[in-house]
Amino acid sequence: MSFVERTRIVREQEEERLAPAATRSEASAGRAIVEPPDDYRTAFERDRDRILHSKAFRRLKHKTQVFINPDGDHFVTRLSHTLAATQVGRAMAAALGLNEALTEAICLGHDVGHSPFGHTGEEALAPYVGGIWLHSMQSVRVVTVLEPLNLTAEVLDGIRAHSWRVTPPPRTPEGALCRFADRIAYLTHDVADAIRAGVLTESDLPERFHRVFGRSSREWIDTMIRAVIAGSLRGGVVTMQGDVLEAMHELRTFMFERVYLRPEAERQKERAIVIIRDLVDHFTETAESIPTTYRHDDADPVTQAIDYVSGMTDRFALHLHDELFRPKGLD
Repeated sequence: MSFVERTRIVREQEEERLAPAATRSEASAGRAIVEPPDDYRTAFERDRDRILHSKAFRRLKHKTQVFINPDGDHFVTRLSHTLAATQVGRAMAAALGLNEALTEAICLGHDVGHSPFGHTGEEALAPYVGGIWLHSMQSVRVVTVLEPLNLTAEVLDGIRAHSWRVTPPPRTPEGALCRFADRIAYLTHDVADAIRAGVLTESDLPERFHRVFGRSSREWIDTMIRAVIAGSLRGGVVTMQGDVLEAMHELRTFMFERVYLRPEAERQKERAIVIIRDLVDHFTETAESIPTTYRHDDADPVTQAIDYVSGMTDRFALHLHDELFRPKGLD
């Protein structure tokens, strides 16, 4: 049996065979704190590993994707969504000759700052910052301030701009891939979850979606991945073929109307907002009670409270709210 030693230098040399548009790890803008290079891993591979081993990443397993604190074993969580988005992103990067490790690191880190209760958490926290509270910006804060990982500038930029609401867009094509990977993953799995929960049936889905995407989740993901590959090869920038992109936008609109904003979801949303705001108000007044591992002492009390509450899992927030606000003596 024999082996070949692939050191960091060898791996960096192998990156020269990537597409001209690809981001080379050797050409990275670097880290805020300069570190000696690793013997074996490229800069982006180190970032991937640091995110995987972080506490914030582990907490994603108990954070909501769509259905709040679901009982079933097969509903998508923020962690399973992240892993799916990472697989989609890496598949597209490999096909387009882009940097797979950079794409993977961005996708793995894109939701580490997500609040509990999905995007409802963002709405609940918005009044405390006088505008819009974005989980993408909190993700950057998590990996730079609360659990500093000293990531490269390219990974931080991709995490910052993975949301389509954020401007300017990502500076790297790998960051742009994460935008598509995130949307492909959540739309396909949200449809499957809605059917699993009985909110939708197969017959509720317009025939156009089946005609464009296929009949199964596997076909839907494959169709969208291929559309990004084909569109990007043709256009010279990361994009999706027009007909599939149009259908994907229509699917997103359909999901908002039929799933995300349905009356039952709105009732859950109202409860989630009360829980989050009660907790933020409580810990703003009692910042000293926030565990030191979740508290950044240089921040003001409101920011400290937001840092702590936004990092909670759904089940922890529900349990803590009951403990703090449920009248004593009730079963």
